[in-house]
Amino acid sequence: MTTDDLSGMGPLVARLSRGGQRLRHADRTHPWVLDTSVVVLVFLMFCLPDLIHGGVDDGDSPHRFRVAFTHLPVAGMLVLQAGLVLPLLWRRRTPEVAFGVIAAVFVLQWSLGAALRADVALFVALYSLALHGRLRKLPWACAVMAGAMVLVAVRASSAVSVWDALFFLLSTATAALALGLMVRIRRAQLDGLRDRAARLEIERDQRSRLATATERTRVAREMHDIVGHNLSVIITLADAGAYAADIRPERGKEALQLIGDTGRQALGELRRVLGVLREAADGPRSGPELSPQPGTADVEALCAKVRAAGLEVFYRTSGGIDALDSGVQLTVYRIVQEALTNTLKHAAPDTRVHLAILVEDSRLTIRVQDTGPDASPGPPNEEGHGLVGMRERAALYGGTVSAGPAAGGGWSVEAVLDLTPGSGGER
Repeated sequence: MTTDDLSGMGPLVARLSRGGQRLRHADRTHPWVLDTSVVVLVFLMFCLPDLIHGGVDDGDSPHRFRVAFTHLPVAGMLVLQAGLVLPLLWRRRTPEVAFGVIAAVFVLQWSLGAALRADVALFVALYSLALHGRLRKLPWACAVMAGAMVLVAVRASSAVSVWDALFFLLSTATAALALGLMVRIRRAQLDGLRDRAARLEIERDQRSRLATATERTRVAREMHDIVGHNLSVIITLADAGAYAADIRPERGKEALQLIGDTGRQALGELRRVLGVLREAADGPRSGPELSPQPGTADVEALCAKVRAAGLEVFYRTSGGIDALDSGVQLTVYRIVQEALTNTLKHAAPDTRVHLAILVEDSRLTIRVQDTGPDASPGPPNEEGHGLVGMRERAALYGGTVSAGPAAGGGWSVEAVLDLTPGSGGER
């Protein structure tokens, strides 16, 4: 077969597949149509010739192949044919009953010495039993089938050797049985594949929903950090500017400039986060990012904004913090940002804040301690979203966050991250 022949089979196979699907759908909708069609087909092909010619005629056969069959009247022939063919109507609903009735009529017919072409119904019933019936009933059906074939072989022994007749009959029965089992196994495999495809589709949808929920949580955390911190700075600067407007107008002007700078920075970060959301929804963007993610290099600018809001911030580092990967740097920045925001919300204007970022081997420590009143984010035994967000970020790198009153007064936040490769969570 050439390549052209194979390529030309594609549309044919597709049409056959669509035709098979339509037939299966029609059969599920109207199952009685196929059952009736089988009965009609068997009657036209095997029963009608017997009614026309008066049964199986061996008069034209050579003498040594002639078998003495009993010639039945038309009424008796119709009764036996009905007993053989009509049970095929329920061969799929109750295949065991259909096979039993047909086998009983078959044995009765051959006990009378009559031969009918409608005997093919017994092989159809065996096929249906193998396909639709309970498998534990199959050995009994095979035993009944073998006994019926022995009866036929004995009746035909005057013309054909019993062993030759048995070989032919049992081979035919085996073929019907094997065909039914093969179709049954194939259908079970297809059902398994459909079930697996359905489960994979459900799992895909669940993974998609989980990824969406995770992304929403990440974006909510980013929005909380951006909006919460910058609004706290803006509110503090606005209060300070209003207070200084009458006493020192130049300080009020400086506060307004800082408010504008902080607002522009917050707007830029919000645009970046929303741009990432649009990129995820609409596909990759061709333009550059509005701004990179903040890192440890931006902590100093963060401290400067907090100083401008009225707090004293003392910032120190130890170790190679600039060599950290971007994910760790973003986590450090957000934890520091949240801690300073809580201090800005709850502490007095003259509060001192000591910030330290220390890198020692595979351990990174962030300490933020202020000298103001306790900056607890909520009532006792209740944690705010900020502290929860810090712990979630630290957990991505196998870290922990602890917060509470400092020994010498004020509030202390300490975060410890594990920098060992592969120790963090999935990110």
